Amino acid sequence: MGNRVSAIDWTIAAAYLGALVLYGLVSSRRSRSPADYFLASRSARWPTIGLSLIASNLSSSALVGLAGGAYAFGISVYNYEWVAIAVLAFFCVFLLPQVLASRVFTMPEFLERRYDGRARTWLSAITLGLNVFVDGAGALYSGALVCRLLRPEWPLATLTAVLACAAGLYTVVGGLRAVLRTEVVQGTVLVAGAAGVAWFAFAAAGGWHAVMSHAPPDHLSLIRPHADPSVPWPGLVLGVPLLGFYYWCANQVMVQRVLSARDLDEGRTGALFAGLLKLPVLVILVLPGICALLLYPGLGRADLVYPTLVLEALPDGLRGLVVGAFLAATVTSVASMLNSAATLITMDLAHRALPGLPDARIVTIGRLATGACLVVAMAWAPQLEQLPSLWQYLQAVLAYVVPPIVVLFVAGLFWRGATADGASLTFALGTLCGAALFVANGVLHLVHIHFLYVAPLLCAVDFAILVAASRWSGGRAPGEQALALHWSRAAFRAESERLSSLPGWRSYRVRAVALLLATAVVVFAFR
Repeated sequence: MGNRVSAIDWTIAAAYLGALVLYGLVSSRRSRSPADYFLASRSARWPTIGLSLIASNLSSSALVGLAGGAYAFGISVYNYEWVAIAVLAFFCVFLLPQVLASRVFTMPEFLERRYDGRARTWLSAITLGLNVFVDGAGALYSGALVCRLLRPEWPLATLTAVLACAAGLYTVVGGLRAVLRTEVVQGTVLVAGAAGVAWFAFAAAGGWHAVMSHAPPDHLSLIRPHADPSVPWPGLVLGVPLLGFYYWCANQVMVQRVLSARDLDEGRTGALFAGLLKLPVLVILVLPGICALLLYPGLGRADLVYPTLVLEALPDGLRGLVVGAFLAATVTSVASMLNSAATLITMDLAHRALPGLPDARIVTIGRLATGACLVVAMAWAPQLEQLPSLWQYLQAVLAYVVPPIVVLFVAGLFWRGATADGASLTFALGTLCGAALFVANGVLHLVHIHFLYVAPLLCAVDFAILVAASRWSGGRAPGEQALALHWSRAAFRAESERLSSLPGWRSYRVRAVALLLATAVVVFAFR
């Protein structure tokens, strides 16, 4: 396939990727304080937040995974995308006000305010592992996969190292400010490039009507039977929202963009803007996988679908731009992971162990942590080649790991009775339950439970542990500081009165409802 990439394609791809990295370096200024390095001085506006969220989310692993998932299982993979819109609306209404008011650097720090330091340590360790082994390694692997199609003589490990170094080059120097600025550019180019791939994929497959007429009917339905191997409808109702809650509301990689907001209104508008950009994902990223099903029915590996579309369907020049954008998606996604992982290591671990460190030393530790995380992700990424599907890996790992996190955030937000001792025991026993079920289900195959049923099952167990431990452990009740992070009807009513004096278009609630209605129309059309 590398022979299909012309000299002009190579020039455009190299120029775009090089320009993006150079822009990141130019945007990097010498950060002197933790707030500047890790949260871009808390000055981000809503367009930057929304585009940054999309650029972080639509990494090369998402591009490969969504098109490949549609090729193998149908458009039901889009269920993760439209549910994300509902989760972001929930985030804006119930959780984001408390998070921004707390002025924290990390979500583990927020959890400490609600419970205690044990909960912060647990969440830091789990999130750090997911950031490096799932987010970072997945992005590096998918980017290297495309590179290997172009240059099959290069080892996967070498390609991974090249992409990793490109990401680390400006992230180590500039922190979140450099990451945000490159993601704004990359988010714009990525959406435009994906739209171009979709256009040419539909054209090659005979147009919209031909694709809708000749594709297998079950591949064009979002709502699938209970025995569906991809997204069974009970799993859609019970499992996907739980995974989405962790990813958008508790995952440091994503929430760190919103933590950098200038104020609550900017953060809410940015999150809803990201939700709006999720709507066209069905057409520009998922349905091209259905086009590939008609164009290339014999592909042996679903992860090759999107790279094949890019190399086969696009004309010279545009192919080079999309290849460059695809590789840049790897770079920006890894950069996001690096900055977030470094924030966790520095603020949740090093700064707590050595609280007297000056700001300059904290930033230095952050840079060293960035490099260490990069090396680990780079070493793990080639191992993902042994897995049958990157998309399944990304989602299934979350199903076993994140239920305790989801339970503690939701219970801590709405239930005043959740105690610090209950939270600590939930993390400990919940993690053990998840590991035991993974071994029984995924390794020894003693039971056969779909991973979307695993998530709600483990959440039910973890919630029972939290309730029992909170009531009978004798732990102290939450103090005033913890309860200030609790959602209250009084605060909701007070905000309702404030919003009633504004024009409807300025109310984030009106925007959220409009976005949810548009989402419902899309889901109904492809039910």
